[in-house]
Amino acid sequence: MRVVSIVGARPQFVKLAPVSRAMRAASEEGEGAVEDVIVHTGQHYDTSMSDVFFDELQIPRPAVHLEIGSGSHGAQTGRMLEAVESTLLETSPDMVVVYGDTNSTAAGALAAAKLQIPIAHIEAGLRSFNRGMPEEINRVVADHVSDLLLAPTETAMENLRREDLVERSFNTGDVMLDAILFNSELAEQKSSILEEMKLAPGEYAVATLHRPVNTDEGNLIRVLDILAEVATEHTPIVFPAHPRTTAILNSGSTSWSAPDELMMTEPLGYLDMLKLLRHARLALTDSGGLQKEALFLATPCITLRDETEWPETIEAGGNVLTGSSRDKVLNAVETWLSSGSGPAVAADAGAAPFGDGTAARQIVSRILDQLGIENDLAPRWGQEK
Repeated sequence: MRVVSIVGARPQFVKLAPVSRAMRAASEEGEGAVEDVIVHTGQHYDTSMSDVFFDELQIPRPAVHLEIGSGSHGAQTGRMLEAVESTLLETSPDMVVVYGDTNSTAAGALAAAKLQIPIAHIEAGLRSFNRGMPEEINRVVADHVSDLLLAPTETAMENLRREDLVERSFNTGDVMLDAILFNSELAEQKSSILEEMKLAPGEYAVATLHRPVNTDEGNLIRVLDILAEVATEHTPIVFPAHPRTTAILNSGSTSWSAPDELMMTEPLGYLDMLKLLRHARLALTDSGGLQKEALFLATPCITLRDETEWPETIEAGGNVLTGSSRDKVLNAVETWLSSGSGPAVAADAGAAPFGDGTAARQIVSRILDQLGIENDLAPRWGQEK
């Protein structure tokens, strides 16, 4: 049996790694030989956003690299759709696996659906209920054309129930918890980022921005001003800048510059980010994945958006939504820092809604089921329907 896994952005590489390991383990354990062909669309094409992740996460190099690159959402997705279709015709997979909510997800799912190839969507059922986010459109499209919906939480399952998709949906737990459990101690051993940046644990914050609502030129400077104020008045911030942010700041259209306390860096590898996040006083982000990683690592999180596809992080007490309101952000910072501790959830406590750390095995077991391969790869976790 052959599976084609379609990825293109760094969060997808993180999710792919445990699943890829579980697929290899299944073959070694005699649970069903599955050839996993990794296709990299090239949505993230910078080495710091892509290649380093394959090295750190011990993922086999992609068998196919489509090198699509950047562009408007429509143009990029269109080029991906054409290239993925050609690849699927050449590789003739028994199933296509897509991850998350990027343009690569939507293009991969649509290409497979049009060729009538079965599709598994990992991280199905997420909803921010904000159709202004491209990611929300991608999620909905992928869910509604997929044959196997692998949801990370019961909240995601509930969303799929409301959309009459539950008959092909399963709660497997969240594969990003698997990734944290596998990589957090590895990061402690291998990353020297704190020493390189001369940082002491608990004496800095971490910030990331990449959503268009915060990185479009009209909004970016306002958000950066807020981060600069937090950095100078409350706690220094390490800010790995997304290439989109760097491009705007280098375009000559603005004279904005960061204070010394807002330490802007190039994008960092996964292990460096995990170590930084684990020892940070708090995180400020618009990333969905970082909200969960912060919760798993017991680091307080401030989400610079008005909604989240991960309400479990708020319910667990580890995350607060502020949007890009200066007053809300500063109030959240002051509240967290005055508490003198992280969220009232350790990694184990915060993990409960996200499974038991066996999501990858659950996922591969469901994929084998869908392919008609009997297996006993993993005991079933969570309520299914």
